[in-house]
Amino acid sequence: MSNTTYDASHKDMANAIRALSMDAVQAANSGHPGMPMGMADVATVLFTKFMKFDAANPDWFDRDRFILSAGHGSMLLYSVLHLMGYPGVELDDLKNFRQVGSKTAGHPEYGHISGAEMTTGPLGQGLTTAVGFAIAEKMVAARHGDDICDHYTYVVNGDGCLMEGVSHEAIDMAGHLKLNKLIVLWDDNNITIDGEVGVSSSTDQIKRFEAAGWNAMRCDGHDAAAIEEAIKAAQNSDKPTLIACKTEIGHGSPNRANTARAHGEPLGEEEIALTREALGWPHGPFVIPDDVMSSWRAAGARSKDAMAAWETRAAALSATDKAGLGDPISTDVMGQVKSAMLDVKKAMSSEAPKLATRQSNAKVLEALVPIVPGIVGGSADLTGSNGCKTSQYKAVTPDDFSGNYMHYGVREFGMAAFMNGMSLHGGVVPYSGTFLVFADYSRPAIRLGALMGVRVIHVMTHDSIGVGEDGPTHQPVETLSALRVIPNLDVFRPADTVETAECWEVALSAAKTPSVMSMTRQGLSTVRTDHTDENLSAKGAYVLVDCDGERDVTLMASGSEVEIIVAAAADLKAAGVNAVVVSMPCMERFAAQGHDYRQSVLGTAPRVACEAALRQSWDRWLGDHGGFVGMSGFGASGPGAELYEHFGITSANVASEAKAAIARKSA
Repeated sequence: MSNTTYDASHKDMANAIRALSMDAVQAANSGHPGMPMGMADVATVLFTKFMKFDAANPDWFDRDRFILSAGHGSMLLYSVLHLMGYPGVELDDLKNFRQVGSKTAGHPEYGHISGAEMTTGPLGQGLTTAVGFAIAEKMVAARHGDDICDHYTYVVNGDGCLMEGVSHEAIDMAGHLKLNKLIVLWDDNNITIDGEVGVSSSTDQIKRFEAAGWNAMRCDGHDAAAIEEAIKAAQNSDKPTLIACKTEIGHGSPNRANTARAHGEPLGEEEIALTREALGWPHGPFVIPDDVMSSWRAAGARSKDAMAAWETRAAALSATDKAGLGDPISTDVMGQVKSAMLDVKKAMSSEAPKLATRQSNAKVLEALVPIVPGIVGGSADLTGSNGCKTSQYKAVTPDDFSGNYMHYGVREFGMAAFMNGMSLHGGVVPYSGTFLVFADYSRPAIRLGALMGVRVIHVMTHDSIGVGEDGPTHQPVETLSALRVIPNLDVFRPADTVETAECWEVALSAAKTPSVMSMTRQGLSTVRTDHTDENLSAKGAYVLVDCDGERDVTLMASGSEVEIIVAAAADLKAAGVNAVVVSMPCMERFAAQGHDYRQSVLGTAPRVACEAALRQSWDRWLGDHGGFVGMSGFGASGPGAELYEHFGITSANVASEAKAAIARKSA
């Protein structure tokens, strides 16, 4: 990488960021000018002297990653991307900041603009997801060598990111794993929306990070030489590094600097004029002088030779390995997955074992792990319970990243965010396990993963009152409905090992959709005993048991309750009632099917659903006369089978509700 010299001074290059940021916020009459103005010096040093990237090729695999965890300061990122010449980040995009349809959204959005490595804004998640980027960098380097993967992950965050509880999970994990290529630049400006940080926090962040195993230091965030020395020291550390950059929020603004007002509102035309004068920036709104622009464009191209050299080295990789640096699941890999899942289905439909679907999950993973490149499992300290550990298990440790299993510890939120970062980095296909009830801890990262569109698989076991004696604190009666409302998230609840194999095949094929695998603690009968090569679960719902003649009622269920409605259908048949059994392992997939298919499955007869959870997510499918057998409140402590009887989730009650639904329609 060249030691580029620039025609413009550091001061002018940093002031270009400040000017564009305050001008764009003013034009939008909305936004956060204070952080970009305060961190402009840090960003200028980082991008002109340290960052390894090529603006003309923003997806170069071995680029350094830059995560703006303080996503409200998005104009810092947008200004830098435009100045360096990233494709598609034009001046008009800055002028259109925060407008409908603009690529320059209020917070950076992954996939919307070149150079935004992830969506940020929910404080703490950028920092935490960056830990996943740094983990993946180590894993890919262990697999392919430093010649192919050797880059840093830089994070800019503020006080809010460090106040959020998930930051503890992030810094603890990063310190434990000795992620020395993770460098966090803290915008230490002592200001939050409510005023000075001291009104709500008195934590010594340096000591906090040091206690977690980090290298931590301070520097003057407006002294270019001091910033440069700090980053150099961080690059030579054997630990992750926090650099507390002491900055002034709204730097340059005579009346707003060092005040909370600089955080989240435009400076105003009068204050902008005064700021231009104070900064020695005589140029009009959105005007960047030629020497400053050419200097920034030179910074954007400073790693061009390094990228070309990397391309030469990467050319020696096999086509499969090179393709796997991005998305390891190629068409060929998916072909192997499909074949392996067919083998599992054939064996399980023939043997018809009674297994908890967490055990089914383990059987499926035994077949998948050897054939999916870069697949990495893990668990939030529930390895023995989740069915995520296979016989190919090799733990990732601080000294060896060649393994395929992460011990995430009791860090559910962090685990989900780490996996988002691992997936975004490339070269890794992450899955992990916890209990379904703890999805509430993971939910913000699950939601962000769905918003970004990343392939992450969340295995969540112990998914109902079937948990039993642990009681209502561990029985997730409302969690399925809560997850099903998240857009672009597939929530799978398979009924047996056959459906589990089908659901995993669908999840791995979904490159831009995360998945939740809802699995039981208790053993379930195999309901798919007739083998078919077709992946029925891919359609979200299908007719499992048909009837002779015209149907009188449709019985629907997912997961552990499918065997209950199968028994209910048999009871109804004996009573002269024609019942069709529909297994619905994924409502989202079913909703995506065409109208004709959905109608062929649901029919026009009354419908009854059964799930050991709350009713809400079933209402869409029940129709006017439908009925529901399930939970209406929290669970209780006791043996799981007894709880099903206690709460009336039985085949007898399903049959009774079916007769009532038929009567309602006839009335």
